[in-house]
Amino acid sequence: MNARRVFHTVSFLLIFVALAMASCAIVSFMQEDPTDALIAILVSAAVTLLSGLVLWYFTRGPMHLSRKDGFGVVTFGWLAVAHFGALPDLLTGDLAHPITAIFETMSGFTTTGASALDDVDSLQKGILFWRSMTQWLGGMGVVILCVAILPFLGVGGMQIYRAEMPGPSKDRLAPRIATTAKLL
Repeated sequence: MNARRVFHTVSFLLIFVALAMASCAIVSFMQEDPTDALIAILVSAAVTLLSGLVLWYFTRGPMHLSRKDGFGVVTFGWLAVAHFGALPDLLTGDLAHPITAIFETMSGFTTTGASALDDVDSLQKGILFWRSMTQWLGGMGVVILCVAILPFLGVGGMQIYRAEMPGPSKDRLAPRIATTAKLL
């Protein structure tokens, strides 16, 4: 596994998550959430974006992902997205324990439907939108987005797709998957 290639690809995932968080800050502002909720979402987006850009800067270069690299992207991508995605819950104080916040975020990205919250409706609108965004992104399939978007960035997404997909696969499915992801 080439760590530089893996973390370069993970940096794009972090940048994407930061942009999704920023859209939640817009919702928080428009819905007139308390200022501390808006600031927590903005700080979360800024930390995630800065981390993604720093990681991108230090790992840039020519990219070609092998199958082993695909497994690394899947593993470290899920870990990074879950940890950085938990920041809004932690900074707003909705979930005080980091493990609970990571569980909530991972539940959203994996679309399992489990929640550690007793009263979801009492959350600020920006945080509710973030929870919905994680579920939507999980439903869309982070891997399918990688197959559709990463080739434009010069990174092969099929290695990531193969690492996520159990069992044998046919290479000719790739154009249909990319087309479906672009349409979605």
